[in-house]
Amino acid sequence: MRVRAAERHWVLTFETTDWHLRNPDISTNHYLILSIAMSNLSNVLATGGTGEYTTGWTGSGASTSDKKIGVVGLTMFDLRRLGKIGKLGMVGVNGGKFPAIRRHLQENIENVYRDMDTSFEEYPKEGNIDPEAYKDAIDKMTPGDAIIVFTPDSTHHPISLYAMERGIHVLVTKPATKLLSHHNELIAAARKHNVVCFVEHHKRFDPVYSDAKTRAQALGEFNFFNAWMSQPKSQLETFRAWAGKDSDISYYLSSHHIDICCWILQDKAVPTRVVASAATGIATGEPYNCVPQTEDTITLLVDWQSIKSPGHKGTAVYTASWTAPLKAGIHSAQHWYYMGSKGDINVDQAHRGYDITVDETGKTWYNPFYSSMPAREVNAGVAKPSDYDGHGYPTITNTVLTTAILNAGRISLDEKRAVGIKKSGDEWILE
Repeated sequence: MRVRAAERHWVLTFETTDWHLRNPDISTNHYLILSIAMSNLSNVLATGGTGEYTTGWTGSGASTSDKKIGVVGLTMFDLRRLGKIGKLGMVGVNGGKFPAIRRHLQENIENVYRDMDTSFEEYPKEGNIDPEAYKDAIDKMTPGDAIIVFTPDSTHHPISLYAMERGIHVLVTKPATKLLSHHNELIAAARKHNVVCFVEHHKRFDPVYSDAKTRAQALGEFNFFNAWMSQPKSQLETFRAWAGKDSDISYYLSSHHIDICCWILQDKAVPTRVVASAATGIATGEPYNCVPQTEDTITLLVDWQSIKSPGHKGTAVYTASWTAPLKAGIHSAQHWYYMGSKGDINVDQAHRGYDITVDETGKTWYNPFYSSMPAREVNAGVAKPSDYDGHGYPTITNTVLTTAILNAGRISLDEKRAVGIKKSGDEWILE
């Protein structure tokens, strides 16, 4: 069933065509999940509308990472070019940033790609500072519209909840929330208000990860999982405003592979215990000078219990760092190993057999993949939000154990103890 143009809705932001294949600056996986979640809606609001992931703007100019022109905004502009969405809005805190952001988008997107209109409605208006501008923007929307939440981790819960309580569909970046209790609240809100709430776990849409997930099902009982993900220490310049204060490197990076592990083990095993350890000293020193509680590298050791075989227990180790060496030829090191009772899997998504060497910069390994629709179908009345829980999508319900592990890891670091995870009735809780 198609939605008529007159039935399309607003999308407010805070990826399918061959266009992204010609653009090395955007993840295919980001593009896919954003397209799946938002296609054929007329109104989209990006509530993380001024940051690196949305616009590629960092406040001092274009980002020096692989997101120089952003991900969210770029994708929405392209979907609008294709007639998939209509009105776009962006929400930040400081309206004074918007003139520079508009120039950045025009120079690097509109003037480079054909038929790419980068106009958008801004909140708050130029010259105003308002940490709750998202409320004014959401209040102007109608049920069935959608928001994309790419904001600091601690704000995901209040923004997403405010939107869902008003009948607005939500795509929230990972981690969905910092606290398991908040994640459970979002699950309940999505059900109560009959809206779609997806978490932007784009790794599920990576063709290698998806294939590995399928093949892991034939490898017997789970035994061991080891994941490593890092970014160069230069990222601390970008993240200094919130690093160690609002969130940590485990929430920021390990959320990728913890979710992949939870996805692979869905209906096969459950996490029962988390112990965390951290390395420190680089982020808090010169020249980064992050707050004293900022960790460099965080490792979570997680026990898993088989659902079908009481005698089978597994172990997972998830490590993330934002103090990796500079000029390593990659922006994000990302690899993992899975072992089952009948075989194993090795995945290296940083080195894909594709590298280029330039005299001035040396060797670089490139990732060309870094880069039916739920909200539309619910709006049309042909599906219920809960229908997507059974299809492997990263819904708010399907991603609760990712948040449980991350939250348990933070508690383990702060309280220097092991943290248990168990199900109580219909909810997962920590103990």
